[in-house]
Amino acid sequence: MTVTRVAAVDCGTNSIRLLVADIDPATGELTELDRRMEIVRLGQDVDRTGRFAPEALERTFAACRTYAGVIRELGVPAGRLRFAATSASRDVANRDEFVAGVVAILGVEPEVITGDEEAEFSFTGATKELAGRGDLAAAPYLVVDIGGGSTEFVVGDAHVTAARSVDVGCVRMTERHFVQDGAVSPTPTDAQIRAVRADVEAALDTVAATVPLERARTLVGLAGTVTTLAGIALGLEAYDSAAIHHSRLGHEQVAEITERLLAATHDERAAIPVMHPGRVDVISAGALVLLAIMERTGAEEVVVSEHDILDGIAHKVAEEAVAER
Repeated sequence: MTVTRVAAVDCGTNSIRLLVADIDPATGELTELDRRMEIVRLGQDVDRTGRFAPEALERTFAACRTYAGVIRELGVPAGRLRFAATSASRDVANRDEFVAGVVAILGVEPEVITGDEEAEFSFTGATKELAGRGDLAAAPYLVVDIGGGSTEFVVGDAHVTAARSVDVGCVRMTERHFVQDGAVSPTPTDAQIRAVRADVEAALDTVAATVPLERARTLVGLAGTVTTLAGIALGLEAYDSAAIHHSRLGHEQVAEITERLLAATHDERAAIPVMHPGRVDVISAGALVLLAIMERTGAEEVVVSEHDILDGIAHKVAEEAVAER
């Protein structure tokens, strides 16, 4: 059976990402053809206004135009693109404007997936290649996807057994607690840090009510906050996906880096070689989220994965394509 070429777009609160891949339906092997990410901050001020800002929509549409060109160039067949929109796109008042823009550019309607669906895609993408690799990561897994607006928690072995999404993403926590006089605080105060920690602890109480966090033997961390912290821990001079993928971050490393980021100025954070410009203002809150998760679960380390919701979406598209044949 020939491979299936698919494309997946993950549009979150902070970033929009594209994956074009060939997937072997017999083995599930994914061969990456193009993977890219742009920080568009679609969720800018959504927590406060309940609407997408015009400039945020335009940044997102500009990225979609670039992605449309890549998809055409790589010859992705019609019907093999899926656009998943996450946290910030669920409840906004002007969602129709967002949908119309995406349809006009990419020809598909954004699918505003639920938190549980988001969690399942993340789990599939992160753990598919870990199966049978007890040397790397022992099941059951706790997959944690720290996004801009929300964080997904999923526990499972080969399949998901429990999942929960809570609204404690790095952008949401930054805008809710680290903004003062209309701008992100250069260095957060102790009171601001305590406020983030309180929100995350309350969210973890909610998660623990339905997700058996204590069952997990391996904590797997996804998305830009975790991969950026891994790049810092590795001392990379430039972002290196291959070096970061399946690296391990110890609890003490996360605690030390979090403390350093919270004490740093905007310019000092921006000067970190692996820091994407769009993460400079939100990385500290994201680090606090990860640290709180590790402390609550007692995880001594987190296995970092570059494969996440985007890979899970791609696998789903391929499965549906095979079923149609």
